[in-house]
Amino acid sequence: MKLHMQILIALGLGIKRNWHIFFGIIAGILVGIFLHGHNFPFINTLLIFIGQVFIRLIQMVVIPLVVSAIVIGITSVGDNKQLGKFGSKMILYYGIITTVAVAIGALLALIFKPGLGAAHYIAANSASEVQAAVSTAMAQQQGNILNIFLDFIPSNPLNALAHGNMVAIIVFVVIFAIALAKVGDVNRPIVSFFESVFAATMKITDWIMFLAAPGVFALTASAVSSFGIDIFMSISKYFGVLAIGFLLQLFVVYPLFLKFFSKVNVWILYSAVAEAMMVAFGTASSSATLPLTIACCEKRGISHKISSFVLPLGATLNMDGTALLQTVAVIFLAQAYGVALTPFLVIQIALLAIIASSTCAGIPGAGLITIALILNGMGLSPEQLVAGFAFLFTIERVTDMMRTLVNVTSDAVVVAAIADNENEINYDLLNNPQAYEDIA
Repeated sequence: MKLHMQILIALGLGIKRNWHIFFGIIAGILVGIFLHGHNFPFINTLLIFIGQVFIRLIQMVVIPLVVSAIVIGITSVGDNKQLGKFGSKMILYYGIITTVAVAIGALLALIFKPGLGAAHYIAANSASEVQAAVSTAMAQQQGNILNIFLDFIPSNPLNALAHGNMVAIIVFVVIFAIALAKVGDVNRPIVSFFESVFAATMKITDWIMFLAAPGVFALTASAVSSFGIDIFMSISKYFGVLAIGFLLQLFVVYPLFLKFFSKVNVWILYSAVAEAMMVAFGTASSSATLPLTIACCEKRGISHKISSFVLPLGATLNMDGTALLQTVAVIFLAQAYGVALTPFLVIQIALLAIIASSTCAGIPGAGLITIALILNGMGLSPEQLVAGFAFLFTIERVTDMMRTLVNVTSDAVVVAAIADNENEINYDLLNNPQAYEDIA
């Protein structure tokens, strides 16, 4: 069967089961276009409110879900050799996918040069200042990579929980769960507690997902109403480069990855996790989508032992869509400000993008916020590139939705590959869309 027909069939199966979410996205786009040309402050405020309610409700369960899922996942593995095998495979697979994403982003940005279209909007004195700062930084080779890794370790786990520092939370919980796994049966009271927390959290998620359609509609309409057609045209190359990069990840990299590392059919997998993919696009939050991603995978054939271990880690650490976006965005800024993109600088941008994406919170807008980490490694601050950032933020919401879709899909791809490797997939369930339940 032709590739485009396989894609259409996979999308069709997902839309058939999730027409309400799909309708919410399309209706949101149309309403947003209409509102952009009219002044209805109350409607705009109401849309923002509904969208934020949906995000807050579903983010409310993220930390208890992540903590309980990791504890259950690690302790349920039991065998330390298996635990090491899962962890090493997860790091390897995420590393491969993210490295490829960064390489694609850098190559596309260097070929199509999206930043040149914005160069004439940048003041000459600002461009000169940025060029000098980058040149000096590259000469001195100053960076804060070791400090970044140091911040991964929480000095106070409770403080990390209170502030929602997901990377630090995960580091502590993983260490704590490994310790629980090693102490034996004495861990049962605590593990049982976390099993109850996980079950209750998933039930809350089922309730919240009844609001998926209005929530996605409100978020999409609010985002589109903020943009104008003209502003899209002024940075069309930037948007086009990102779109091509994301499409390559979705329809070339992931299919090839699953072909080489598993026997999972990528189009069937896409159909199985279609709800999560569409909610990821609508909410622009991989953390908010995490409960649904877990539900899709577990109810459609992937074992709880694998999904509860891999997906929470992936929702925070695996951000290949974000890494691609950050690579393109920083090269866009460098081109707009006339910075010489030497091979060494491009490699540095790529490496810093991998690190920055792994520290990125799974919330809307975080992708551009953590670009500051990359710029810092180049000797710059976001304040020095105000004009350039203005271009990026005009379409930030749309690109954020796209990169989140890629991030969430990547998590599903990796968890499916690991589950296949470990014989933890029910293929009768996965390959039969009529046999499994709808999530929402």
